[in-house]
Amino acid sequence: MTLWEIICVILNFAGALAVFLFGMKLMSEGLQKVAGNGMRNMLSRITNNPISGILTGTAVTTAIQSSSATTVMVVSFVNAGLLSLYGAVAVIMGANIGTTVTAWIISLFGLGESSGLFSLPMFLGAVSLCFTFSKKNRMKSIGELVIGLAFLLVGMGLLQNAMPDLQQYPRFLEALGTLSQWGYLSLFIFIIIGALLTCLVQASAAMMAITLVMCYNGWISFDVAVALVMGQNIGTTITANIAAMVANANGKKAARAHLVFNVIGVVLTLIVFYPLMNLIDVITVSLSGLSPHSADPKQAAEVMPLALSLFHTFFNVANTIILSFFIPQIIKIVDWMVKTPVVTEDDETPKLKYIAGGYLNTPELNLQLARKEIEDFSKRVLRMYTFLPGLRSKNDEEFSASFEHIKKYEAITDRMEMEIAKFLTKISEGDLSREGSQMISSMLRIIDNLESIGDTMLQIAIHRRNKRDDEVHFDQELNDNLDRMTTLVEKSLSVMDANLQTDYTKIDLAGAYDAEDQINRYRDELRARHLNALKLGVYSYSVGSAYSGIYALYEKLGDYVINVSEAIDNSQKVAKDEAKSQKQ
Repeated sequence: MTLWEIICVILNFAGALAVFLFGMKLMSEGLQKVAGNGMRNMLSRITNNPISGILTGTAVTTAIQSSSATTVMVVSFVNAGLLSLYGAVAVIMGANIGTTVTAWIISLFGLGESSGLFSLPMFLGAVSLCFTFSKKNRMKSIGELVIGLAFLLVGMGLLQNAMPDLQQYPRFLEALGTLSQWGYLSLFIFIIIGALLTCLVQASAAMMAITLVMCYNGWISFDVAVALVMGQNIGTTITANIAAMVANANGKKAARAHLVFNVIGVVLTLIVFYPLMNLIDVITVSLSGLSPHSADPKQAAEVMPLALSLFHTFFNVANTIILSFFIPQIIKIVDWMVKTPVVTEDDETPKLKYIAGGYLNTPELNLQLARKEIEDFSKRVLRMYTFLPGLRSKNDEEFSASFEHIKKYEAITDRMEMEIAKFLTKISEGDLSREGSQMISSMLRIIDNLESIGDTMLQIAIHRRNKRDDEVHFDQELNDNLDRMTTLVEKSLSVMDANLQTDYTKIDLAGAYDAEDQINRYRDELRARHLNALKLGVYSYSVGSAYSGIYALYEKLGDYVINVSEAIDNSQKVAKDEAKSQKQ
């Protein structure tokens, strides 16, 4: 083979692999948009019940077609404290089961001369869905899903054609055969090869597709293919471990747990390897009448993809069932691997928790991370509010301490708004459902108002400082009035925070409006009494100016607070309208 021929083979293979991966991406995004808000909330509802975690991991990975993406997402959630390490290990176990779906799709539809018979009708049906139901977003999403599946099948056909015919290179096949004759040493070698190739390709599904093509063409034996698949399961853990490099100790532990689980699974499988191969052989013969260990190379090659898919599923399901009883022991292992540093949490550090690990290749699920970051943003705003009463202190040291706290927190709100907005903007560049796009719009409005709340608190602090510098003093009545206003705004903030922390479909909008109405009515009452006091000369203009400026800022703060709950409600109205249009 000439150098030019080698280059052409590499380019054709790379192009076929690109089509396959593009199909997987389209299929994943279509599934995410069809699943919608349910999948976004799925991970947040996981408990320490391993069954719920395993089922969630299976469902999410089936939807996004990447155990690596699921695990990276889990690392982010654990890093932020959204998931316990126990729940994370269970999700990772389920992710390994979910990734078996790709192998079955390829085995059943994507190999052989009939693959084109499926892909072309899929394109026709998908395009029909997209044009016929152009205004129904759910049907369009289903169409995108089908187009992705069709591209995946086309990619498999291209991979088959792009693969060089190794039968023309007997020396290579002879060397491959020699490597396959050393028993457990051969298995170990091909496990390492499978792990290294998966690390390079960064997609275990793509490596599974390549392995299935090699099986179908009869280039490798069934035992070698199985060893490659086990290696792929180890190699796919590298993505999460790379992502965990910037995570905290718990995030690193979640990534290591993925590695530990897959390595232990491979070790357990090697212990019973040959009896397991016999079992897979029996099941395959009962289903197809052919054996992957058949002396006839053509018959073995024909049934090997089915047998390999059976093994892949059995391997992941059996290991998950067995090791689900040993999650505490796995956690002990990763605790030993990653030491948790003893640190004091600095509440005034402008550090993001949930999106610090970076953007995930799952646009719809990124919204869940952004939402948790916004919930933390709200908690910081409430914390900032607790420093305002300290500004009434007669002690200069206490006043300065409270003022500096408020300044620091205002800087934090600025930084958080900017970072979350950048993250949401990046999500919006992905292929989102209409509901997801509206959620981003609402979140941007929410963080803008949360930042404005922080700005207003700083303005209140500055007014207090100016009043202090000018030696303006309020009598007990004015202080009591401001105390009551402070209490009303605090109630409004609490309702806002509760609405952000709860299911957006169950927010207390009536309670938010009631709290806002109380603030406005009391502001009107204070304004009327203030104007009357100025006419009667009850207090000086300087006192009146400082007093009215402060209560007006509190009312302004209340306006920003109600805007947050209204933004949440608007996103839910759009979601409801979307659901109605899909039913029609």
